[in-house]
Amino acid sequence: MIASVRGRVAAIAPDGAVVEVGGVGMLVHCTPGTLAALRLGEETRLATSLVVREESLTLFGFGSDDERAVFELLQTANGVGPKVALAMLAVHTPNALRVAVAAADVKALTRVPGVGPKGAQRIIVDLKDRLGTPEEAVNAALDAGTAAPPWRDQVHSGLVGLGYSARDADEAVAAVAPQADAEIAQGRPAQVAVLLKAALRALSAR
Repeated sequence: MIASVRGRVAAIAPDGAVVEVGGVGMLVHCTPGTLAALRLGEETRLATSLVVREESLTLFGFGSDDERAVFELLQTANGVGPKVALAMLAVHTPNALRVAVAAADVKALTRVPGVGPKGAQRIIVDLKDRLGTPEEAVNAALDAGTAAPPWRDQVHSGLVGLGYSARDADEAVAAVAPQADAEIAQGRPAQVAVLLKAALRALSAR
């Protein structure tokens, strides 16, 4: 098992990079997001997962240990191989995948090339409760978002941090606005975590 590689980035291609480790150039397949963080000629460290097949050894690289862990868990789902798992991480962040699986959001999963409705349903069944709780994903998104005081800004930032588009986030914020207004009208502060979960439910129900 090659858990990580560290070395100079010798080449960058659309689907991977070559990292020189001890004088050996190692081809590492990566998501576009991971590749965007690499700089030619500079040293990098990638968490890696080695996929062994009878005819090949393929190394996949990730910007974090969490991405690698999710990549490996995805492959335990029926019908998901390394290429589909990598495509899922190219479209969604690990936290967005946790939320999609926990919320049984078939629409979010079918945004991934190669994943149809039946495949998405199998992934949900096989991985439910194994990728982590949606509460963990929500908290991570809030931590990564801006610390703007208004609940609208915080919910919007949380949704974008989970991989949703700004347009989807705008629609979800509008959907939960009556709930927030009702809380405020009764003299209670709008609870961002509760509103963010409600916004996720609204997006999954579309």
